[in-house]
Amino acid sequence: MSEAGQKAASACAIALVRGYAEQDAVAVASSLVTLDTFGQARAYAVLGAQLQSTLSIVEVAGLDIGVCRLVRLADFVASAAPPHYEFAVSEAVRAWARDDPGGVRQVCGEDLEGALHVSAVFVAALGLALWGQDTFLGVLTEYGQNAQDLMRE
Repeated sequence: MSEAGQKAASACAIALVRGYAEQDAVAVASSLVTLDTFGQARAYAVLGAQLQSTLSIVEVAGLDIGVCRLVRLADFVASAAPPHYEFAVSEAVRAWARDDPGGVRQVCGEDLEGALHVSAVFVAALGLALWGQDTFLGVLTEYGQNAQDLMRE
């Protein structure tokens, strides 16, 4: 994938999370339309990195966010999902809450776009729980800028 393609995939991944965090169904629906399969795979990798870094912050800070709160937040942000993914995202959230990673993977199966939506909802829910909406949106902006800067080097 070209550098421009990597930047576009990274920007789309961040736009997807931002769309969920802002409850903007239009932004969520339009965030991935320019990506081909390779771009979606790159965006999925970016979301995986965001999820891991956010989980690491939760662990290092020793925060107890609470499963019930995370499920409520995930349900809230998942309502911005395209209608054909809303149920799948909700099912993945419940599998996640049960600590059932196999259940999360089963929900998406081979559907990479569905996996993108699930990952973005997880990142948005964790970010909102950690920082609240305003600060989390700032974190996303910084993350996006840093990702772009790293790709220039």
